[in-house]
Formats: sequence, C-alpha cells, structure tokens
Amino acid sequence: MKKSTIIKIAIAVYTILLFSIEHNAQSFKNLDECPQDITYYRESRGMPPLVKVIYGRPTLKKEKAFGFQVPFNKVWRTGANEATEITFFQDVIFGNQLVKVGTYVLVTIPGEKEWEVILNKNLDVWGAFQYDPKADIVKIKVPVNKAERLEVFSIAFKRIIHNEIQMVLGWDSTRVKIPLKIKDNIVVAKL
Repeated sequence: MKKSTIIKIAIAVYTILLFSIEHNAQSFKNLDECPQDITYYRESRGMPPLVKVIYGRPTLKKEKAFGFQVPFNKVWRTGANEATEITFFQDVIFGNQLVKVGTYVLVTIPGEKEWEVILNKNLDVWGAFQYDPKADIVKIKVPVNKAERLEVFSIAFKRIIHNEIQMVLGWDSTRVKIPLKIKDNIVVAKL
C-alpha cells in the first residue's frame, strides 16, 4: 500500500472518530417538550423592567387546551413544569388590589367564561402540586376572550395607557387579560 493511501485512510478514520465523539458530546437526551420562556414589560427599550414573568410553554396536544388538556375549575400552574413566577419591580395594582414589589407564583383556575387569577408567595414549586391557598396574596376574576388559535401557550404584555397594562395569557383560542397598574409615577421615555 502506498504511503499516501495509508495517510488518507488514517485521516478518514480520525475524522469519523472525531465526528462521532463530538456528535455524542452534543446529544441531549429527553429534552423538555415544554421549554421555559421569559417575558418582560418595560415602558420602552432603554428603561429598566417593571414586570418579569418566567413560565413553561406547553404545546397543544388535544383538540382544545382548556376543558381538555387543562381541566376547567381546577388550579393550573399557568404554563408547564415549574410554577409560573412573576416579579414586580415596582408596586402594582393587580386587578384592584395593591401588590408590593417582589416575586410571586402565578396560578390560575380556568373556567369557560372567567378565570380566577391568583398570586401566591410559595416560590420554587413544581407546578400547582404544592399550591397552598393559605399563601395567597391576591385573587381576582377576569373574563375569557376569544382570538385566533395559538399552538403554544404564551404570555405577553399590552400597554393600555401610561401606567396601565394588561398581561395577556393566550393558548388555543382563549385569551385572558389581567389588568395591572404601575403604582408609582413613571416617566415614559420618548421614542
């Protein structure tokens, strides 16, 4: 065998071994089907955040999300996996109740026509399995709205006026709008 052929074979074997080792090092087994996401509300790009939500994003697996995949009238983690956490960087009026700066778990009780939305002080819990109503800070009820179909559960913010916003929960054709009012006066940056 020629020396050049042996070198070519050695390079080929080395490349295959290197690729298989690198490929195995990059494989992730049992990836989460419902990855975590984060959403912020800021008055404008350069401003510090006023609200932050960390939540899991389940995907629609049944014909409908609510009443099927997520039962009506039972406590829901408002997402997937770990309980959804919301951080307020300033005091807010949540619905019509004052909530102080801090981080809370956001749980909901979905209904066909309205949802109960709850802020709870028990942090770092898995889903709603450890939900304790004695740790509730605030409970409000909000109506259910209908909109175009979303395959993946999502949370976003919609500004209404200067210090009033809505935190919108959306999945399938369901939308729930949670009213928030930033308590302190905030100077809005001009764009």
